[in-house]
Amino acid sequence: MTAQAPAASGMTLTTVKQRHLKLPIVLGIVTLLLAVLFLLAPRDGVSTFRLGDATSAIVLPEVELPTATTSWLLLVMLVLLTAWSAWDAWSYRRPALWLPIVFGLLAVFAFLVWAAADGLVPVTGLLFGAISLSVPLVFGALGGVIGERVGVVNVAIEGQLLLGAFSSALLSSITGNPFIGLIGAMMGGVLVSFVLAAFAIKYLVDQVIVGVVLNVLVTGLTGFLYGALLVPNEEQLNRPVRFTRLEIPLLSDIPIIGPVLFNQTFLVYLMYITVAVVAWALYRTRWGLRLRAVGEHPQAADTVGIKVNVSRFWNVSLAGAIAGMGGAYFTLVSVPQFTKEMTAGLGFIALAAVIFGRWDPLRAALAALLFGFATNLQNLLTALRTPIPSEFMLMLPYVVTIIAVAGFAGQIRGPAAAGKPYIKG
Repeated sequence: MTAQAPAASGMTLTTVKQRHLKLPIVLGIVTLLLAVLFLLAPRDGVSTFRLGDATSAIVLPEVELPTATTSWLLLVMLVLLTAWSAWDAWSYRRPALWLPIVFGLLAVFAFLVWAAADGLVPVTGLLFGAISLSVPLVFGALGGVIGERVGVVNVAIEGQLLLGAFSSALLSSITGNPFIGLIGAMMGGVLVSFVLAAFAIKYLVDQVIVGVVLNVLVTGLTGFLYGALLVPNEEQLNRPVRFTRLEIPLLSDIPIIGPVLFNQTFLVYLMYITVAVVAWALYRTRWGLRLRAVGEHPQAADTVGIKVNVSRFWNVSLAGAIAGMGGAYFTLVSVPQFTKEMTAGLGFIALAAVIFGRWDPLRAALAALLFGFATNLQNLLTALRTPIPSEFMLMLPYVVTIIAVAGFAGQIRGPAAAGKPYIKG
């Protein structure tokens, strides 16, 4: 970061150096927590990692590691990486991108080695579950990115996911077709975003307030309809036909990543396509250029003939449709019926993924995958019977969310006009 300070006579430019301390502080805290965990709850034995499935075309051998020795060796490596980051900060150098990535992978590996003492970690199953659990978060994050890029803060992602789950369960049960249920989920998300856009753009109501109210409204509405409509007619209206797995030949036989990426349901493949299309269109098409112009400088966009509020309205509706597809995951893939409040606050984690991903579709999707991995890791740690209390296990995805947003995304700037209504002069 540079600052310009004029001198008394010659307007001399002075460069002020800044140390980037956030990364070494976060890495140091994580390293310290792992060290305390290894000291207070030492575990010995052998940690086994299964790298494939017995039914796979290529079967990899299991990897067995001495728990205590491997854990402490990995901790030493984390200390060295933390020292490297601190030295970069002391030398006024920006931290390299690879450093937090390598640190994160080693920290997770060290934690898994410690947790799996005399136990088994199915690597393929862990990653497969992470991808599956990330589906609603990725769709919700993409909806949040589009909404905020066009200037509307989409706090109503939770409501879009929940109404999408309800609509998909109802229509899939009636028609016996999961694709009709998916269309219903998109319609549910559009309905919520339509109300958000109407109040935020037309009537200039505070966008955050409208989003929170919509979340509460959808929670109450779906809860009422569940009790009044679905419970008495469960066999006819709450037995959705779900998507089945579609195995892609050859690609699914790739060791480790093949079963994880290419033996999934239609909704997961649709997620891959949606992320790629949104990321490409946002930066490579006229639509994306106009969308970003409206979210950054609506006055300038207006002067070149872009209808700012019309553009915001239709793009917020598109964002709702994409988020609604994430709601379909709950009833068309995960659970065979709709239940009250089944989204369990994942819409807010998707909103955090938007911030952590710096309002970029690809980065937001990767952030959502991180939170999905944390959720699945909680399930694995419970199965391994680690000495960590179950209450802390349930907190794990939310703790990761807080650390990610506060630790790595605290000073980034979002779209300049996000949350600000546009009144044509």
